[in-house]
Amino acid sequence: MQPPVFEQVLFKDSEFVGWTSLNDDVMGGTSRADCQITTEGLLLKGELIEAGGGFVSCRSPRLRPPLNLSRFSALRLDVDGEGRTLKIALGCRDGALGLTELIPGGLRWVIDAPTQKVGTTQIMISFADLRPMIRARPVLLPLRFDVSGITRLQVLHSKFGDSGSPNPGFRAGAIRLLIRSIRALS
Repeated sequence: MQPPVFEQVLFKDSEFVGWTSLNDDVMGGTSRADCQITTEGLLLKGELIEAGGGFVSCRSPRLRPPLNLSRFSALRLDVDGEGRTLKIALGCRDGALGLTELIPGGLRWVIDAPTQKVGTTQIMISFADLRPMIRARPVLLPLRFDVSGITRLQVLHSKFGDSGSPNPGFRAGAIRLLIRSIRALS
């Protein structure tokens, strides 16, 4: 018999307050996309330009106090993703007195997540599958993801995947992603 699955809604509808866009213009790119709260969730809409950058994203505000998800083993995102492969990135306390936050972009724990072309995709992310990265480059140090100290969540569409290699599901041009909800699962 399967143990019951417990879930906690982290973000849905107006709970996305404070989420903002972060696009490749921070590194000289020219992509433009904005995040806005709708009655259906958080909408990322704009134009993705590959040359000079190649990413757009929505990210949560810095979570203070950090989000403690130690009772859970995974996240589920419900996303209308246009068939794109997204990158889900989480920031957490790093065990190095916050030193990685001094690195522009900081250390993030990421995973690629393909979506369906039409409709809503339920993206399941096991915390055990997240990989440490700094600016789209894998970190090869023996680091530990701190599920009890999550400081930020981010959903990106980038020309680079979670291994640092090209994202096979990348598409430049007009983009419209709808993040309906983010839940923690046991």
